[in-house]
Amino acid sequence: MKVAITGATGFVGSRLVERLLVENTEVLVLTRDPNRAQKIFPSNAYPNVEIAAYTPSTSGSWQNQIASCEAIVNLAGAPISEGRWTSDRKQSILSSRKLTTQKIVEAIVKSTTKPKVLVNASAVGYYGTSETAIFDENSTPGSDFLAQVCQEWETEAQKVTDSGVRLVILRFGIVLGMGGALGKMITPFKMFAGGPIGSGEQWFSWIHVDDIVSLILQVINSPEMSGIYNATAPHPVRMAELSTTMGEVMNRPSWLPVPAFAIEAMLGDGAVVVLEGQKVLPQRTLQSGFKYDYPNLKPALEEILK
Repeated sequence: MKVAITGATGFVGSRLVERLLVENTEVLVLTRDPNRAQKIFPSNAYPNVEIAAYTPSTSGSWQNQIASCEAIVNLAGAPISEGRWTSDRKQSILSSRKLTTQKIVEAIVKSTTKPKVLVNASAVGYYGTSETAIFDENSTPGSDFLAQVCQEWETEAQKVTDSGVRLVILRFGIVLGMGGALGKMITPFKMFAGGPIGSGEQWFSWIHVDDIVSLILQVINSPEMSGIYNATAPHPVRMAELSTTMGEVMNRPSWLPVPAFAIEAMLGDGAVVVLEGQKVLPQRTLQSGFKYDYPNLKPALEEILK
């Protein structure tokens, strides 16, 4: 089997490449920065990794290369929690997801040999934010900026089904591992200055990086799986519980809160990512028979932080 991946040099993508190679799968890495990808996946150490340059918003030879792949995993997207949400930043967040998906679907439609499945990332931001509501895969979308981004992103992916290709959309929660959001959160704890962000009442729907990679692999290998699946652990927590648990695992205090105004001063509108949240349950994911290695927060953090 050969699998094409966008976002392969990122936090989740690089872990996915490693797991695929263990299973003797060939990998086509689609990247905007081939030099960086070559450093991460040097040919002498990764003989089963092929690297192809692509520009997310334009057509190119990379579209022909994916015709040889049995599966495509689209993880591309500009980070949403780095820097203030200026109008240019918002446009980058949307276009990096929408246009890449659009061009991948375009390539699939034109190809005479089509992949069996497109696994397309989305996010739990689809549901909007709430401190009281509970969301599953059947819940309606929210109306804020991130919800609108996810809807447009998913709409582009849905067009692949017209070509008879199986589509699975995974709505990612916050992925925990050594890197990503957790990598930024542990710094104040190391300095004995950890604590909840904002009110502490906002929901934190998370998943261990190894579980999300395992879920992607199950999706690729399970023809019966199609449609929307929440890529979250079955036990979301509030921010205050996350902070307390991090303190326990790291043997550090967790009482010093980070006030909302401090986050808003740094991130502007982007502060919604950490100050607001949603309680998301993976109902269809559990029904698919997926088995989590880390369904609960404390063992997940212990594996990552110790």
